Amino acid sequence: MAHARLHHQHLRRLAEAAASTSTSISTANITTPKVNLTDIALYATGLNGVNQGMNDICRDALWWSLGILGLIILVVRLSEAAHAHLRHMVAMSSTAAAQEYWRNAKNSWLPDLKRHLLYAPLWNKRHNREIQLSSALNMGTLPSRLHTLLLYLFILSNFGYMAALNYNIADHYSVVAELRGRSGDLAVVNMIALVILAGRNNPLITLLKISFDTYNLLHRWIGRTVVLEAVIHTICWAYVKIAAAGWSGAWEMLGNNTFVQSGMVGTVAFVLLLVLSPSPLRHAFYETFLGVHIVLATAAIVGTWIHCEVAGLPQLPYVKTIVVLWIADRVARLARIVYCNYSRASWTTASIECLPSKATRVTMHLPNYLDVKPGTHAYLRIAGLNPWESHPFSIAWVQHIRNNLVLPVSDEKDFPATLKEDPSNLRTDISFVIQAQTGFTKKLFDKAASVSPRIVTLKAAFEGPYAGHHSMDSYGTAVLVAGASGITHQIPFIRHLLEGYNAGTVATRRITLIWVVRDVEQLEWVRPWMDTILRLPNRREILNIKLFITRPKSPREICSPSSTVQMFPGRPDICLLVRNEVKEQIGAMCVTICGPGSLADNVREAVREVQNDTVVDFIEESFTW
Repeated sequence: MAHARLHHQHLRRLAEAAASTSTSISTANITTPKVNLTDIALYATGLNGVNQGMNDICRDALWWSLGILGLIILVVRLSEAAHAHLRHMVAMSSTAAAQEYWRNAKNSWLPDLKRHLLYAPLWNKRHNREIQLSSALNMGTLPSRLHTLLLYLFILSNFGYMAALNYNIADHYSVVAELRGRSGDLAVVNMIALVILAGRNNPLITLLKISFDTYNLLHRWIGRTVVLEAVIHTICWAYVKIAAAGWSGAWEMLGNNTFVQSGMVGTVAFVLLLVLSPSPLRHAFYETFLGVHIVLATAAIVGTWIHCEVAGLPQLPYVKTIVVLWIADRVARLARIVYCNYSRASWTTASIECLPSKATRVTMHLPNYLDVKPGTHAYLRIAGLNPWESHPFSIAWVQHIRNNLVLPVSDEKDFPATLKEDPSNLRTDISFVIQAQTGFTKKLFDKAASVSPRIVTLKAAFEGPYAGHHSMDSYGTAVLVAGASGITHQIPFIRHLLEGYNAGTVATRRITLIWVVRDVEQLEWVRPWMDTILRLPNRREILNIKLFITRPKSPREICSPSSTVQMFPGRPDICLLVRNEVKEQIGAMCVTICGPGSLADNVREAVREVQNDTVVDFIEESFTW
């Protein structure tokens, strides 16, 4: 019995030992293996974990999409130019009645496309009217419906490229490393478009006939996308590095590693660019913003270059391309300045004259001849008024000089032939009207107002002309709307079309100018030029001028000189005026606006309303920044 008892106890101990061993083995099987920190650390350096092949595919997809979009726009522009040229050739020798063919729309879908997409604001009406939170706080403007669609597709595609990762890999640090490489690659690739769209001498402006204002809008949104991608790139590196070495290891590498330091400089510069560029800051301190913007952009590019150079990253050629493009634009600007302002005998001077209602008339006396088309603008630099800054203004009047004698306006169409004979006797005066607001424009007015008589002559530099790719020569009817100093954009078109009508070189048979000003004093801004236009032959046959004085000081100020030059008190009913012009329309009609955002939005709305069976095109000239 004792032996049996001992045997039973022995078996029980063996069973307990077996159970203990089984439990130990089972526990060992479900315990997570220890993470290899060395393997994690690899995903924070170089191209480890980066899918460069997929990066190349995403880069190519991005550039192909932008290229195809540009090609579509180019084809559209070429077809528009061919149609306008044909219309011009046929209609310029036709009577008003014979232009009926060009008055009617040939495609039933085109008016709807203009109404709902091409000319449509984002929502109901507001587009260029600034969003004012207060008198000192400006939130900028809203993009159009077409611009919003393009920006949405661009940003969405960038998110799609960053999301196209290999999620089947068990080690999620590898996935983070792939995102690090993708976001960094896209940021550098997008910087190429960012620099191209920021340049005044961007060849795409002329090739695609898209305004610099539109490119500036795209530049801002592409810049925001680049900043987001740079931040994601940095966060991905920090996440892996902290997991491998902790915060102390990450800070140590940031303090001693050139590769990481240069990348961080680039990211911080990009973030500061974003933080310091919202519309309220940009509008309130534009001159300061512009200088800081250039410094930070330079720091971002230099930091990115060193970052790619140290590690031998495949994005280095893109960074070099960015630098070349940036330098090319600066060289082109310098070349324009030298070409326009320098001669062996002299350098450009500017006459700055005070005008009523706090405006200045600036006349640039260029030492050489310069051909200037209607609808162009130029950047001005004035000695003694922050000469390192340049500001754009519409060109109001161009006067060519031969042997120090002003050539009559009616003879200026012969200048190209004269130029071939004796260019040394020719030079050009170019005039602007600049309404004083804040910053440079106020300094300009104060400079002239501080002397007696209220006119001063200073050394200056003219950079331009830019834009001018819109032509009205093929339109039978031209409606030009201006608000305040926006008249400077419209006067050259009126002069050109009148001269072309007399020479038989344009199709225009009806011109209507609608000018909205605050008081009668503002009419003095362009009086000498308007007097010249009103004296041109056959002016009464095709030109009608409607002046709207929104705040007349006395009813007696409102006096219409003739049936073709009429004055009205108050604000105009733009929709009614445009509908009346459509009733009197000859051939195709173009409506163009240059003025405050609220007026521009009213004109845009009016043009959209008349998109029915007739051809009514819309052109808006604006400087948003």
